[in-house]
Amino acid sequence: MSDRAGTPATESDLVDVEALIAAYYAGVPDVSDPAQRVVFGTSGHRGSSLDTAFNETHIAAITQAIVEYRASQGITGPLFVGRDTHALSRPAETTALEVLEANGVHALVDAYEDYVPTPALSHAILRYNREGHDDQADGIVITPSHNPPRDGGFKYNPPHGGPADSDATSWIANRANELIADGNRDVKMAEPSGVDTYDFREHYVADLENIIDIDAIKRAGVRIGADPLGGASVGYWKLIAEKYGLDLTVVNPTVDPTWRFMTLDWDGKIRMDPSSSSAMASVLAHRHDFDILTGNDADADRHGIVTPDGGLMNPNHYLAVAIEYLYTHRPEWRQDAAIGKTLVSSTMIDRVAESLGRRLWEVPVGFKWFVPGLIDGSVAFGGEESAGASFLRKDGTVWTTDKDGILLALLAAEIVAVTGKTPSQLYAELTERFGASAYERVDAAASKEQKARLGKLDGSAITAETLAGDPITARLSEAPGNGAAVGGVKVVTEHAWFAARPSGTEDVYKIYAESFRGSEHLREVQAEARAIVDAALGA
Repeated sequence: MSDRAGTPATESDLVDVEALIAAYYAGVPDVSDPAQRVVFGTSGHRGSSLDTAFNETHIAAITQAIVEYRASQGITGPLFVGRDTHALSRPAETTALEVLEANGVHALVDAYEDYVPTPALSHAILRYNREGHDDQADGIVITPSHNPPRDGGFKYNPPHGGPADSDATSWIANRANELIADGNRDVKMAEPSGVDTYDFREHYVADLENIIDIDAIKRAGVRIGADPLGGASVGYWKLIAEKYGLDLTVVNPTVDPTWRFMTLDWDGKIRMDPSSSSAMASVLAHRHDFDILTGNDADADRHGIVTPDGGLMNPNHYLAVAIEYLYTHRPEWRQDAAIGKTLVSSTMIDRVAESLGRRLWEVPVGFKWFVPGLIDGSVAFGGEESAGASFLRKDGTVWTTDKDGILLALLAAEIVAVTGKTPSQLYAELTERFGASAYERVDAAASKEQKARLGKLDGSAITAETLAGDPITARLSEAPGNGAAVGGVKVVTEHAWFAARPSGTEDVYKIYAESFRGSEHLREVQAEARAIVDAALGA
């Protein structure tokens, strides 16, 4: 934790936007350097032009690869393109449109040249494909999510509207790297003669009444504060307030590619993470001004929920409350619809699911795993511990197949309106029923070789019999819900668990841990987790 965490950014913290954009066009990556290759993580390719990791060469190659991939899949409909407020997003959009034009792909951009939240792009894809056209649409969203201002991001959403699966992203990344290695000679580019548009904002906002009880919020007069944190949701919150006549204030409508108005995150960097109390420090100063106060990251796929009585909620706590509320207030949802969670999310969700008599569907990290269930209604809610979730419309049909931070923020206002209690108060009631937990994620050093071994580690390699004094009941390297590889391990006891996964960007592995025996027991779990994993890796 930096001693500057939670303090306002200063001039020395700000990125030089002109230098950032100049490097985007000037830098030529060397794909023999792993740090300069195209790599799709759980949310697309990310990097900085200053590190020659996100440059025009990368984006041209990735877009050409997407063109070739969609052709191989028989995808011939329009391709929706949206961008967030990061400085590198606009030049990346320009590059992508030039490639799409030269390849004869029908691109649709925002009607107002506005920013496009990730959920609005997912919503647009699903809307088009639901209308019965002879072709299918897909999309590109240009965002590094909550990453610092120096970063750019680029991800592909196929016709199902959610994040592309590993087969697709691996193909696209491999092809893009082949193109770059050959000097992008097979990349076609042309100045667009004119790009068609789509009103992402109007269609998304007009549809919200079919998934959120807007009337209840309005009747109750819930005072909502929404902080876009300088991100793509800024115009959406304004329209939501106007269209539905809600008592909703956009706390800070400023958009600035340096994010000079932010407070620094835990490590002293500017990062738009709405689940971080350090990044949300300036927002938290307004907690008593509203009945519910929310934050979103740069592409609005994450949510932060602030209550006047509890402050910033732990994402796991809010997910548990949201699940308990939704499954008792959405009578048209299928009675056999499961509750989706990632295996590093809180066990409180398991206990809530059991009390509701609902099947728990536990999957590896990555929202892509929830996509099929959300589409067919067999999973009514999918949530990640990193403050990302989406759920079904009131009638049990699909809303978005990507994370929706705007939706989860509005749900918090509905919960207040309908129950008369804040999500913090409702979580306190859950702890009275199921016990209180201590949860934390920490990092531990690991070499690239150790990370590679951890990613392929089998649960049977864990030889320990106990964890922090309790017998180990499960050693998982595959997710219980779908049998997919975890990309690490999860070790479970009656009262606690830990999961270890390699970082995709740093020489560390992440340890997620939770204990229902308090914070001291959690420390024991974390310490033994390091020892257990190190022993399995031969560290």
